[in-house]
Amino acid sequence: MSLAQLFGCVRVVWNDALALCKQSEKLPSNGELQKLVLTQAKKTESREWLSSVASIALQQSVSDLGIAYKNFFDSLKGKRKGKKLGSPKFKKKTNQQSARLTRGGFSIQKETVYLAKIGNVNPVWSRELPSTPSSVTIIKDCEDRYFLSFVVDIEPINVDAKNQSVGIDLGIKTFAVMSNGEKAESPNYKKLDRLIRKLQKKLARQVKGSEQRNKTRLRIAKLHNKIADTRKDFLHKLSTKIVSENQAIVLEDLNVSGMMKNRKLSRVISLQGWREFRTLCEAKSEKYGRTFQVISRWEPTSQICHVCGFKWGKLDLKVREIKCLNCGTEHDRDGNAAKNIEKVGIGHCHDSKRVRRREKSITECACL
Repeated sequence: MSLAQLFGCVRVVWNDALALCKQSEKLPSNGELQKLVLTQAKKTESREWLSSVASIALQQSVSDLGIAYKNFFDSLKGKRKGKKLGSPKFKKKTNQQSARLTRGGFSIQKETVYLAKIGNVNPVWSRELPSTPSSVTIIKDCEDRYFLSFVVDIEPINVDAKNQSVGIDLGIKTFAVMSNGEKAESPNYKKLDRLIRKLQKKLARQVKGSEQRNKTRLRIAKLHNKIADTRKDFLHKLSTKIVSENQAIVLEDLNVSGMMKNRKLSRVISLQGWREFRTLCEAKSEKYGRTFQVISRWEPTSQICHVCGFKWGKLDLKVREIKCLNCGTEHDRDGNAAKNIEKVGIGHCHDSKRVRRREKSITECACL
């Protein structure tokens, strides 16, 4: 009950502050918003219950709104990389809930965590904290699961690498093909995804606000979490293995948003987690003292023989095996691309003029 009250107060403060920002011609400062939605609001009958939860969490909610607006404006001006961000939105009770406490709002004693105005909680620890945390975020997901997420400082880990470098070509059926010949198969999400689509159709037919609709919503949330947990476990294990064994990791910059426009492959692509894998590899490379590099998406890694440099041009996705007529080498499409990615990443740029395109190469077709 205490956590539900905390989430509710944090959500109300966010929504009140956002409503004021939308009504104002000029965006109020963080201090002005805190004065209006916290200090003055607690004196009114309609918001006096805000005093029953830790004020630190409410202040952090207002600060988060300021960061959200800053990111939004930076995205509009082109200062922020990636996809354009939308303006902050109002929070809903049925979505994921969270509240953040800084050092003054929590403490850790052995296996117990004390949260201000909530009391002691005994979480199931996933690992031992490497250092004293600076903040903790309490999270409740759509499946009504609760988590504590700590922010800590970590020291770099010195582990000798087995290999000098590795290039990685990401795909759908085979998630990753490495330049050293290793392959990583992606988990099969088809059965769970098919059930989600079936339940989503059922949800659309049910009456809004009904108990049955809420049960269906929770079933869908559980299935989404099962897919997300399976993917996260797979990506963490794979990225740790790759980073710990290789000194230099090279990936290709994929145009995922463009690929998502392909209606036949968009749903499968969205389940892979290519961006999450790249983020994990980059973070763990910094932790292990490795070199992480992403090459340009315009490099023709699938169009060039990694042995002689002969360029055969674009190929259909169903073509999986290629034989180079210039040197006679038979290539696996993804394995050849991975080796080209590694070459470009470590400084050996492609020279398309080295071998002129005198004749077409022989292709052997195989379905995805």
